[in-house]
Amino acid sequence: MDNLVIAGRTFSSRLIVGTGKYSSPAVMAKAHEASGADMVTVAVRRVNISDRTKESLLDFIDTSKIFLLPNTAGCYTADEAVRTARLGREAGLSNWVKLEVIGDEATLFPDNAALIEATTILVKEGFVVLPYTSDDLVVCRKLADAGAAAVMPLGAPIGSGLGIQNPNNIRIIREFITIPVIVDAGVGTASDAALAMELGADGVLMNTAIAGAQDPVAMAQAMMLAVRAGRLAYTSGRIPRKAYATASSPVEGMVGR
Repeated sequence: MDNLVIAGRTFSSRLIVGTGKYSSPAVMAKAHEASGADMVTVAVRRVNISDRTKESLLDFIDTSKIFLLPNTAGCYTADEAVRTARLGREAGLSNWVKLEVIGDEATLFPDNAALIEATTILVKEGFVVLPYTSDDLVVCRKLADAGAAAVMPLGAPIGSGLGIQNPNNIRIIREFITIPVIVDAGVGTASDAALAMELGADGVLMNTAIAGAQDPVAMAQAMMLAVRAGRLAYTSGRIPRKAYATASSPVEGMVGR
């Protein structure tokens, strides 16, 4: 089986899903099951970690089957992101973190300088860091050099559903970065997820595309199939693009030839 491996941990699915924006926790749980994902990302600030006697988002996630990836959503400085990651670890969520340091409130584009700073600090503290970043090869290379376990370049702005806006950037990052590359943000429908995988991404992370769909459970299944199809197409090796037609049936040996 073609598994996803990050920091020595093996995942059977290359689709990673989120936990926000669902109409109810029950719908979220059904969508998670339909997606086949075995890793979900959870915002540390959305989890009730002060009083575990009260109902929590975690009550609707089967952690015996699904690995929790805490994230630092809503953080705007390196210091804030580092403190949030530490809080998640101290609360027993995980020493893994999807690291987000937002640089612009309107677009939610990452602050890459602060992201590299926070990655460096957290790696030294023993965290497995998966930073959400722009689709910039140089930044991804610096994050890898800082010790990131994977890089997560955006396909388009968070929640936009625009699909991958710069396919060649993803292709270039995959060519030159040796750690896993996971496309994060911007996926709107199944074809976007398939394209990400066909470009060579090791995985796709999404939330709004599933949670915001009219039928989240059905969309989750569509995304599962799209990621599998895109990965299989990538590993199969597509035919080269040509400017002119090439006959599907050979003409050698035909009568009259």
